[in-house]
Amino acid sequence: MDSNRKWKLRKFAQTLCLMGLPIQRRRELQEYRKEITQNEVQDVQPKIEIGPPVHARLCQWICIVPSCTCILSVSLAGIGLLFIDASIMSMLRGSVIVFAGIFSKMFLKRKLKLTHWLGMAVVIVGLVLAGCTSVFKSQDHKTIGGKTITGIILVIIAQVITGAQVILEEAIVKKRNLHPLHVVGLKGIYGFSLMSFIVLPVLYFIPGDNEHGSFENSIDALYQISNSVRLFMLCLLYIASVALYNYFSMAVIKSLTAVHRTLIDACRTILVWGAGLIIYYCFSKNFGEPFDRAYGIIQIDGFLFLMIGTAMYNQLIDLRNFVSCYNFQSQETKAVCNESNHHSNVQYVTYSEDETYNERTNLLTGGR
Repeated sequence: MDSNRKWKLRKFAQTLCLMGLPIQRRRELQEYRKEITQNEVQDVQPKIEIGPPVHARLCQWICIVPSCTCILSVSLAGIGLLFIDASIMSMLRGSVIVFAGIFSKMFLKRKLKLTHWLGMAVVIVGLVLAGCTSVFKSQDHKTIGGKTITGIILVIIAQVITGAQVILEEAIVKKRNLHPLHVVGLKGIYGFSLMSFIVLPVLYFIPGDNEHGSFENSIDALYQISNSVRLFMLCLLYIASVALYNYFSMAVIKSLTAVHRTLIDACRTILVWGAGLIIYYCFSKNFGEPFDRAYGIIQIDGFLFLMIGTAMYNQLIDLRNFVSCYNFQSQETKAVCNESNHHSNVQYVTYSEDETYNERTNLLTGGR
């Protein structure tokens, strides 16, 4: 299946997250009733009066905006992929971290310290190093010249839109106090409706190489899924993984920030690379990828940069500790030098405010 059909499955997977919203709201209501019952039994008056949980209305039209921006960014990135290699695109996708940081400072008025910007820069360096291995290994490039520049520009524009999208999602989920299941489910409903009733029907009537001369034939895709058990199972696994991925991504945005989400998403390449190695060496050499002895070290360095940059942004690595250690060592060195000079034969004695004499000079001149 091509990207359009996978995109429709992705939106359908997001829609399934909305099924968990009633369960979550019922659990909150049960916790509230349980707490009220315990207070009544213990005859305890709570310091703060707790009211019943307030749930937002189900339909939030604002969520249609990130759905549209998501479709637009993926479309631009897909068009750009026609003109550049996938390895170059994987490196350019790291720029979304910078755009998310800039937009969070502009629109959310978030103060980013120097450590945050350095962490994002280190992550981008890691993505470039990890993607360079694919560039070095690829012998043939799709296009050169103006088309390549066009593809790079399209991918960068797509990352700008993606950066704005994650910042908008953070504003929606925090300011409106919406549950991640609620936002992901609405994004899935709006995106699935747009793909089913607008995008895919238009692509069906555009001439192409698929069945019946269409550029995109969704009816043929459904026929293939219904006649292949393996394809059906793979679609179910894909739907489950996409639903969980989008829910956890939105949960990270609600608990932390959108920039944290982009940083953690960038580290996903480490897991993909490690899973490929495990599958190749432990299960079947027909799948996965072997360790490249020529450029594998560069790839490992890139992944180390990814982890270090993420840790720096999360302030797990504080640069002030290194500065403090350097200052402490410098002060300790000066103290040792002063102590050694104090016990040596060369000592400086101050006789006045402007004159300092060396005792060794006095000995050589006989005290004159």
